[in-house]
Amino acid sequence: MKKNNSLSGGIKENLPSGLVVFLVALPLCLGIALASGAPPLSGIIAGIVGGIVVGTISNSNISVSGPAAGLTAIVLKAITDLGAFELFLCAGIIAGIIQLVLGFIRAGSISNYFPNNVIEGMLAAIGIIIILKQIPHAVGFDKDYEGNETLFDNGINFRYFEEAFHAIHPGALVITLFSVALLIIWDKVPFLKKLKMLPGALAAVVSGIVLNEIFKMTGSSLAVQPQHLVALPVPQSFEDFKNLATFPDFSGFTNYQVWIAGATIAIVASIETLLCIEASDRLDMQKRITDTNLELKAQGIGNLLSSAIGGLPMTSVVVRSSANANAGATSKKSTVIHGVLLLICVLSIPMILNRIPLATLAAVLIIIGYRLAKPATFMHFWKLGKFQFIPFMATVVAIVFTDLLKGVGIGLAISIFYILQGNMKRAYYLSKEKLHNADGITIKLAEEVSFLNKAAIKKTLKNIKPNSKVTFDATQTAYIATDVLEMIQEFANVRAVEDDIEVELLGFKTSYRDYESDENSHIIITHTKAI
Repeated sequence: MKKNNSLSGGIKENLPSGLVVFLVALPLCLGIALASGAPPLSGIIAGIVGGIVVGTISNSNISVSGPAAGLTAIVLKAITDLGAFELFLCAGIIAGIIQLVLGFIRAGSISNYFPNNVIEGMLAAIGIIIILKQIPHAVGFDKDYEGNETLFDNGINFRYFEEAFHAIHPGALVITLFSVALLIIWDKVPFLKKLKMLPGALAAVVSGIVLNEIFKMTGSSLAVQPQHLVALPVPQSFEDFKNLATFPDFSGFTNYQVWIAGATIAIVASIETLLCIEASDRLDMQKRITDTNLELKAQGIGNLLSSAIGGLPMTSVVVRSSANANAGATSKKSTVIHGVLLLICVLSIPMILNRIPLATLAAVLIIIGYRLAKPATFMHFWKLGKFQFIPFMATVVAIVFTDLLKGVGIGLAISIFYILQGNMKRAYYLSKEKLHNADGITIKLAEEVSFLNKAAIKKTLKNIKPNSKVTFDATQTAYIATDVLEMIQEFANVRAVEDDIEVELLGFKTSYRDYESDENSHIIITHTKAI
């Protein structure tokens, strides 16, 4: 496919997806700022910087950065402990510096070790969380803040969903159902799909505004009240806008608590960013690979600038990135466009944006959530077998019931367990399928035999019956761990003598000196009659 590298061409292709991400990001920026105990404008600033600055520097074509739900607890605690948001901003600057250092020392390469089943499990889990968290907003119950990605804060909170059921607002429900139907039709009708400059999400948002305005003009009880609409601060003058801005109190750099908060934010934000980058690359239809070290540098510069002008710390965010991919983004221009739209619209038309019902935005997010957690993904991993499916499902369940980092950690642990188990099984190959019935056994060792294979080989040796013959074939083996060598030697010199087992050794060294001088050589000294 021929690429269009011109600026105008790139903008034309990515404007629709930039619009969609802007609409998704707007309430998330405000909701996360509210949950963090920070000024509302700080979330918007982080979104603008994440879009324009990080989007420009990063070479990720799908990822979108902004204030992250995963940092809300850390930010809220830091602001509470420090006593002032101005002091906290110094922690954001420190986090940015640390991320820059991490980028220069090439710490981003850690992302290469995240298994695909864990990344896909993370995406599916976030899809489920999005759907479940948006259902209350879809019915007009807006007790929880937009952008919260933790489903069960203190155990399974069924009461929250019960309250939402009893607080259904008919108007919000009508707007949600209409928006969902419109989004589904928009993807199914060929004519509508060809309207690249009018994405389905934008059509749904405009329709939601129009529906609610009709409800209000007709005095209908279906009219959605202001508390269920987007709520941007509306400055009446330049002085009002100036009062909304907050800048760092640089005396915070002398406070050790600020440095602890900065280091914590840097570590958590970097891990979440690397996870999201891996997920974004998988969502990219062209399967391009992001430079994760450059991404850490971009995040560092973004956090430095955001904190310097009163914004929240940021990460690459899966919800925005998946919205970007689903809307058809082809390059990072989409991310930059969303940042520019945040800047222009928040400054110029906040009153129009404040007419958007949260219900219609919930509909957009529910569709995004379904695409992330569609049944076909679960069936795909089921067909791949238990070694892929179990870590995938464990990641999904763990993230849904805990949080992103804990869930990914659990998924990684289970994946590593299966990798080690598989490695142990591949240590050698037997000439007979049923060991206990075999009179002659050939144990053909793999190319590399590590200490992790010791247990499996030990079990095999234990089951070899007396008066039989065993051949250890190491002719194709490049490395054998000392633990395994000693175990084979003990078997040949002791057990084989006692049980009259004939032992044949192929491809082993015969001198300890050879072994000591070359880690890839092998030694067996035996006194059995077979040698």
